[in-house]
Amino acid sequence: MEVQLPHGQRYIKKFIYYAALGVPEVDISTYKLKINGLVENKLEFSYEDLLKMIDTKYTKDFHCVTGWSIKDVYWEGIKIRNIVEKSKVKEEAKWVIFYSLDSYTSTIPIEDALSEDSIIALRINGKPLTIEQGFPARPFMPHLYGWKSAKWLTEIEFIDKYVDGYWEERGYHERGNVWEEERFKGHSGKHSPKRPIL
Repeated sequence: MEVQLPHGQRYIKKFIYYAALGVPEVDISTYKLKINGLVENKLEFSYEDLLKMIDTKYTKDFHCVTGWSIKDVYWEGIKIRNIVEKSKVKEEAKWVIFYSLDSYTSTIPIEDALSEDSIIALRINGKPLTIEQGFPARPFMPHLYGWKSAKWLTEIEFIDKYVDGYWEERGYHERGNVWEEERFKGHSGKHSPKRPIL
């Protein structure tokens, strides 16, 4: 069956790497991924902790908002809904902010963060992420544009009201669904998130 490519996208052979705020230095010996905000239990994980928790391996395309896509990327990681399960997200949480080591942030609706295919990616095409790819970890939501997949991930915060991330502050869409071409704010009105069923 022919794989459908979202409107406005074209396949290219190799990733184009962006670092809006520069590529940070990563000290893996002190690295922690924190889960906090509107949760009953705040959690943190070392890189070794994360590697032991890998529960998802799949092949999905990567889509950049600038119009290019990479076909059939093999991802390995942890379902976000599984990694936050023990934190017990509070009912009033409606949005998720991803924080990066370089101070970059991105915001998505909670149902997109906790969807079945949304992961914390640790490996791409059988290898650990390179520093350019966001080592040690980055979120990946196959149905959202790549700017939401914050590289060098250090924190996942659950919040009740929408807050702009780095590119959202510059006019990019609150959700960024690639199949609906949600590139810029005002595309289809502000997205109103719904609470997912866990």
